[in-house]
Amino acid sequence: MALRQIRTDGDEILRKKAKKVEQITPSIITLLEDMVETMYNADGVGLAAPQVGVLRRVVVIDIGEGVIELINPELIETEGEQIGPEGCLSVPGVTGEVERPLKVKVKALNRKGEEFIIEGEGLLARALCHEIDHLDGIIFTDKVIRYLDEEEE
Repeated sequence: MALRQIRTDGDEILRKKAKKVEQITPSIITLLEDMVETMYNADGVGLAAPQVGVLRRVVVIDIGEGVIELINPELIETEGEQIGPEGCLSVPGVTGEVERPLKVKVKALNRKGEEFIIEGEGLLARALCHEIDHLDGIIFTDKVIRYLDEEEE
């Protein structure tokens, strides 16, 4: 495993649409493992492959309940709404309120190529939407309702 450099706002790769993973190869497994290590090292709760310079539809998330690895994630259902604070490892030092669904269902592949569905509510729903946005070249600042200063976080 290795730490990868996190790309920051202004890097054009963050605005590109990631490509579907057609085959789960050893390099995709290495990417997943490197992304987990990089996410933990940066104290993040999620990381998408474009954030480490790889245009593939790969995401890792850990909101404190263990790592979730998603390959080719697709948002298939949303319910309700929530407004809450978000930050991003690619936009250091910036926090803002973003509206997201309260509940989501996401279909994805695991590292063995098996399809699964994950349901998320609250913070997990927010993290899933945030990271899937990255795969489509969308950064949370595109959706900020109001920026927060340090006292409000």
